[in-house]
Amino acid sequence: MRIARSRTLLLALAAWVCVSGPSSTEPLGLPPVPVPPDNPQSPEKIALGNKLFHDKHFSADGTVSCSTCHNDAKAFTDSPLKTSLGIGGQLGTRNAPTIVNAAYFQTLFWDGRTYSLEDQSRIPPFSAIEMGLTSYEPFLDYLRGDNAYAEAFKKVFGVEGEMLTIEHVKKAIASYERSLISGNSPFDRWYFGHEGSAISEASKRGFEVFVGQGRCVACHVIEQDHALFTDNRYHNVGVGINKIQEEVPRFVDEFQRPRAQVNKLVLHDPKVSEFGRIAIKGVHFDQIGAFKTPSLRNIAVTAPYMHDGSLKTLKDVVKHFNDGGMSPGDPSVNLYISGGIRPLHLSDQQEDDLVAFLETLTSPEYAVETRSDNSAP
Repeated sequence: MRIARSRTLLLALAAWVCVSGPSSTEPLGLPPVPVPPDNPQSPEKIALGNKLFHDKHFSADGTVSCSTCHNDAKAFTDSPLKTSLGIGGQLGTRNAPTIVNAAYFQTLFWDGRTYSLEDQSRIPPFSAIEMGLTSYEPFLDYLRGDNAYAEAFKKVFGVEGEMLTIEHVKKAIASYERSLISGNSPFDRWYFGHEGSAISEASKRGFEVFVGQGRCVACHVIEQDHALFTDNRYHNVGVGINKIQEEVPRFVDEFQRPRAQVNKLVLHDPKVSEFGRIAIKGVHFDQIGAFKTPSLRNIAVTAPYMHDGSLKTLKDVVKHFNDGGMSPGDPSVNLYISGGIRPLHLSDQQEDDLVAFLETLTSPEYAVETRSDNSAP
């Protein structure tokens, strides 16, 4: 069973009430949504952003929209693909993370190349391997010439004709994405709502592993009154980089190039993609192979996992960390791995309990997508 687009719009509008109403509250388990002063939320702007988000005219050949890789019906991912497909069926190097709760992220993309939802929306359209635009003008001309769009932009932003710019498009899309917040999971009801029967006994044991021997909470943070399950930082956990660690010196020179060239290489060259944050920040050796800590909310319905989609199930992820940052086929742990990554010595039962706990982080609006074997479709 999948979530219809119309239902997603209703959820978005409900979320707007949560973040904008004078006496509203956020979903259980989430903090107030940060909204930039220059882009306040409104139902009309969210609806316009929703329409733009799903519009394939935003790509060079009219086949790809934002929702192609962030599909409403797949918890805003493109599961079960390991990495995303762009125009002309081109295969990229990165797995599409969910954008649910992206409003809370301090940086966007796996390597953190942008710092706001508004800025993020400008990059995929100009990627030759994603949406393939070389200029915004054809898309803007289309918007200006479409009566429904022209009326919407005039109503939301007070602009028309040549006054309608890509900045207005970016703000509308960001406003829609900022409305996609998701809490009220069984975990939230148990932990923050004190509903003892909201999760199973196995899940409760898994929580003890999560905050104890597993040390998951060190990066997937739980606060006193909310849980984003991310530290918004970057870590080398051994995925991908283990296999090419001998080539690190050869590639260091690549990251001295202008950032525009590096951005292109990241999506075209699988080896360059494995270097993570260092490709964006330059030569800081603690950033080699480091990627942003993803939120764990709705993790059970967003397989496969990691920046390259190389781990198929949550059990595979747990085993990778239990083995100290090693997956089958890795020659050894890389020299640059983050300091907290080391063998956990969890039993099979503890691994299963930890997976059971992670499955409690699915919000009810996405729970219909949960599969009993936790594998990608």
